[in-house]
Amino acid sequence: MKGITAMGAWTVGKVRSVTYLTAVCAAVLSVAIRPRYWRSTVRNVLSRQILFTGVEATRFIAMIALLVGVSIVVQVQLLLTRLGQSEMLGPILVAVIVRELGPLLTNFVVIGRSGAAITTELGNMKVNGEVRLLDAQGLDPFTYLVLPRVLGVMLSIFALTIIFIVVAFLSGFLSGLFLGAYTGTPWVFIDSIMGALTPADVFSLFAKTLIPGMLTGAICCVEGLNVEGAVTEVPQATTRALVRSVAALFLVSALITIIIFI
Repeated sequence: MKGITAMGAWTVGKVRSVTYLTAVCAAVLSVAIRPRYWRSTVRNVLSRQILFTGVEATRFIAMIALLVGVSIVVQVQLLLTRLGQSEMLGPILVAVIVRELGPLLTNFVVIGRSGAAITTELGNMKVNGEVRLLDAQGLDPFTYLVLPRVLGVMLSIFALTIIFIVVAFLSGFLSGLFLGAYTGTPWVFIDSIMGALTPADVFSLFAKTLIPGMLTGAICCVEGLNVEGAVTEVPQATTRALVRSVAALFLVSALITIIIFI
């Protein structure tokens, strides 16, 4: 009976957490479409979040995409050339880079880089009483702290994923030409990629960037604002935020793949 009780309590706790997180995401979307909430202070926080999460991470994302293009894309080209199946280049690259690898690696980078920063920042603000001060000054903590950070993470992950895909394909094509793995023209390579893209791939790209991005932003904000009063709770909240964000990323990505492609 104790085991059943513990399992039931764990299940109820997880359901409550998911419900609360879903409510936060729904509130963000509901508030975001109302112009009256977009004051200059909120717009400034959003621009700073996009600058930190998106713009400043572009170079690192491009470097990872370059390495992915040199390694994975070239290997696929060499393998298909040896097997005489060059026409499969586009579908395989779209399945590997566009559907899975691009969104996953980009989300990982943002979670490790910006997710930890958001949780730590909000946790320290909660400990230092800055959240209460904002509320006392008439600034809604949800609108000022949560809304721009969640939207900033969402938009940044989508833009960074596009950059990742473009750089990976470009570096893979150039490396293939240099190593003799690909002998076609750039237009043939582009045509093979574009011809393999389907509406399902485009929808999958949007879903695997925007939904995990929104969940990551919401999880990190919630964990940071749940810090009660001790500075020692901030690292614990950051660890929980990262673990839950990664778990949400894999769960959502798997569900989207099952729904769309299986």
